[in-house]
Amino acid sequence: MVLKLESVTKQFGQFTAVDQLSLEIPNQEMFGFLGANGAGKTTTFRMILGLLDATDGKITWDGKAIDYSTSHLVGYLPEERGLYPKLKVREQLIYLARLRGMPKNEALIELRLWLDRFKIPEYENKKVEELSKGNQQKIQFIAAVLHKPKLLILDEPFSGLDPVNVEMLKEAVLALKENGATIVFSSHRMEHVEEMCEHLCILHKGSPVVYGSLKEIKRNFGKKNLVIHADFKLDGLKDFPGVVKSKPTMEGIHLQIDGEAAADKILKEIVGKGFIRKFALEEPSLNDIFIEEVGNSYE
Repeated sequence: MVLKLESVTKQFGQFTAVDQLSLEIPNQEMFGFLGANGAGKTTTFRMILGLLDATDGKITWDGKAIDYSTSHLVGYLPEERGLYPKLKVREQLIYLARLRGMPKNEALIELRLWLDRFKIPEYENKKVEELSKGNQQKIQFIAAVLHKPKLLILDEPFSGLDPVNVEMLKEAVLALKENGATIVFSSHRMEHVEEMCEHLCILHKGSPVVYGSLKEIKRNFGKKNLVIHADFKLDGLKDFPGVVKSKPTMEGIHLQIDGEAAADKILKEIVGKGFIRKFALEEPSLNDIFIEEVGNSYE
C-alpha cells in the first residue's frame, strides 16, 4: 500500500504553500518531513488526508484517494491538539474509536492497554482539562492510534514533551511500525528524524530540497565532520586545506571537512604536538545538511 504524491501543488490565492511535491512512501515505512515553520508540512498532511484539496497534482494510497471509505484505516495526530476538555478520557476516546468503526468493548480493552503503556491508568475517568499538557498529548496520541490504523500521520508529535515522555512516545511509534503501520511524521527536531526514519523529505518554502534515503543523503553530502580533543591549541586548523567550517569547543575543535583525505593530512599535522584524546571522523549530521540546504530561516 504505497502512499504516492505526484506533482502536488497547493495555492492559497497568490501564495504557493506546496509546490510540485512528488514522493512515494512504501508500506511499513517510517518517513520524516523536515522544515521550518511555514515550510508546507501541515498543508501536505491535510491534503493527504483529504481535508484540503490540492490545487494541482494527485495523491493516492494503494492507488486510491483517502476519503471516508478508508478513514478507519488512517490515524492523524494534528499539531494543534483537539480534545474535548470537559469530557472524561474514557468516554471521548471510546467515542472517537467507534467513529472509526471499532466496537466499544474492543476499544475499551485497547484504551486500557495504552493507558498502562503510558503509565497513566488512573486518568481513565478524569476530564482532559484536569491533566497536564504532556499527559493531554499522550491522550491525543492514543486517540490517533486506538483503532489500529494502517497509515499514521503525526504532525510534530514530540513538541512540548519532556525527555522521558519523548522516549516513551518514540518507543510506541516504533512498535506501531513493527506491527505493520506506515508512519509519516513531521518535526523540526533533526535528531528525532535522524534516529527513527529510513527516508525523509526536507521542505523549504513548499518545495522539496532534499528527498530520499537518509543513508544516501548523508553519503552524497560530500562533507564529513572531524572532532578533535587535545591538550594543545588547535586554532590554526581552521585555515587548513580541506576545512570548510570550524567551531572551537571546550575540549578542542569541531571541523567540517571536504573528505577523508583532509582528515589524514590533519592527523599528520598534529601528531607529535601533544596528547590527542579524541580524533573522530563522523558522518554529517542531518542538522548540517538542513542548514546547508535551507540556511538559517528555520526556528
